[in-house]
Amino acid sequence: MTNELNRPVRVLVAKVGLDGHDRGAKVIATALRDAGMEVIYTGLRQTPEMVVSAALQEDVDAIGISILSGAHMTVFSKVIALMKEKEMEDVLLTGGGIIPDADMKTLQTMGVGKLFPPGTPTSAIAQYIKDWVKEKRSF
Repeated sequence: MTNELNRPVRVLVAKVGLDGHDRGAKVIATALRDAGMEVIYTGLRQTPEMVVSAALQEDVDAIGISILSGAHMTVFSKVIALMKEKEMEDVLLTGGGIIPDADMKTLQTMGVGKLFPPGTPTSAIAQYIKDWVKEKRSF
């Protein structure tokens, strides 16, 4: 039996909105699994409410949103608001896709974790999530 400190990191990978391109999300999901994490992939066209609900049900450590549609400010804002409403302060919200640097900085000031542009090594994403979760579990 494992306890909270040594259970595998659980990550929900989501595609929110009308963005129908999920190849990158699938690559990330596979890379995180290969890095020893449990990954739940929600599939295409999820709403922020669906993502947060699934994250609660699955008891995840992190939510990763892949977004290429340009709706990143709306999507991340809504997800972070729902997470705060549900008192999910111990869950990392991260993601990546086509997000301008200035918007990444704005989202991070709102409480979103590090965001990853296309071309980021998947090992860097996995390490960031593992490090974040390890830090939170040590309290």
